[in-house]
Amino acid sequence: MAAATHAPTPPTPPGSLKRIVAASLIGTTIEWYDFFLYGSAAALVFNKLFFPESDPLVGTLLSFLTYAVGFAARPLGALVFGHYGDRLGRKKLLVLSLLMMGGATFAIGLLPTHASVGSAAPVLLTVLRLVQGFALGGEWGGAVLLVSEHGDAKRRGFWASWPQTGAPAGQLLATGVLSALTALLSEAAFGAWGWRVPFLLSGVLVMVGLWIRLSVDESPVFKAALAAAEERKAAAREAGQAERLPLVAVLRHHWRDVLIAMGARMAENISYYVITAFILVYATTHAGLTKQTALNAVLIGSAVHFAVIPLWGALSDRLGRRPVYLIGAVGVGVWMFPFFALIDRGAFGSLLLAVTVGLILHGAMYAPQAAFFSEMFATRMRYSGASIGAQFSSVAAGAPAPLIATALLADYDSSTPIALYVIAAAVLTVIALACARETRHRDLAEVAEDAPAPVRAEV
Repeated sequence: MAAATHAPTPPTPPGSLKRIVAASLIGTTIEWYDFFLYGSAAALVFNKLFFPESDPLVGTLLSFLTYAVGFAARPLGALVFGHYGDRLGRKKLLVLSLLMMGGATFAIGLLPTHASVGSAAPVLLTVLRLVQGFALGGEWGGAVLLVSEHGDAKRRGFWASWPQTGAPAGQLLATGVLSALTALLSEAAFGAWGWRVPFLLSGVLVMVGLWIRLSVDESPVFKAALAAAEERKAAAREAGQAERLPLVAVLRHHWRDVLIAMGARMAENISYYVITAFILVYATTHAGLTKQTALNAVLIGSAVHFAVIPLWGALSDRLGRRPVYLIGAVGVGVWMFPFFALIDRGAFGSLLLAVTVGLILHGAMYAPQAAFFSEMFATRMRYSGASIGAQFSSVAAGAPAPLIATALLADYDSSTPIALYVIAAAVLTVIALACARETRHRDLAEVAEDAPAPVRAEV
């Protein structure tokens, strides 16, 4: 039954909350830098360095296939990190995810290419991509919960949206480094050794991230829930009962919320990777633009994306999570045909407008997502629930998005089926949101672990 005796969660002092936000933001920025760096490199150089025996478009497809493998590992990371994050704490698992992601990215920068070791090169690349995906599967849930659980309901959408800016910040950093290198180096030098530099830089970034992330503490909400769980565990042992695992509790009491979270991510995930990863292929092979031009457009668009996410998050505190999310889902679906029409003009200004508007609309989904998903689940199963809902959908959404878009372009030589693909994802997201309830007023400590009914607050 619902626990009616909980006092509202006391807000964290502003100074402490800002440090917690900074710790989450720098960690997610580094994690997404590592992850997006691979995606950009897959579109630009990996097809030649690791799959040279294929024709250019098939090589790109194979390169994006290893890119998709990272997404396949994310649900496993969500299960493992979510389970132990709910039992041991958010902080410990966030440190581990950062080390795993940074180590794998640094190792990619040291990999021999196909010219040196033959077919072993793509195999090694795929293994390291799996490690990246596993780590990222556990990173997102812990980072957004660390902020969500420290704040109060009044401004949770705003504060929890800051870890979300780690995605465009990581994209900005990855694209910026690649853009600078491609501008400074000849194509031969970039293909020979320049592409390794951004991956090796990850080692330095991880050290900075660890230093900041180790300075924060667990939230009072989690500490209280952990203490209560230990009491229940002791009572269960005395009664000869087995402890119920967080994952089991999620699937038993929150399966509907998991499905809603998965559906909500379809348009958000697919549109993002079409706009930021596939665009590097489409603009260079179909619209006749240079890769430097495409990188610059993504670079500027990511900067705007970073700026608007907190604004959308703040708006979700005033209007609600669902209305803001719907603006983004419907907007992205409507924008897809103008998006490709602008790119087909072959001008930088048109490309920049297409990418920037697309990312602004994406931000309307991505900003409230952290608070929205956090508010769906009780504290002792929140890491598992939010991570499972977010990362399992990535296998069907973000993972194959560049691959499907590239295949559609190869088969039809037209952007129309790609636009329809994103529109279909937007329809799925609208349906999921129609099945959800508003959560913005919910106190994260108010629901007992075994109470499915009050998981979502009333509007």
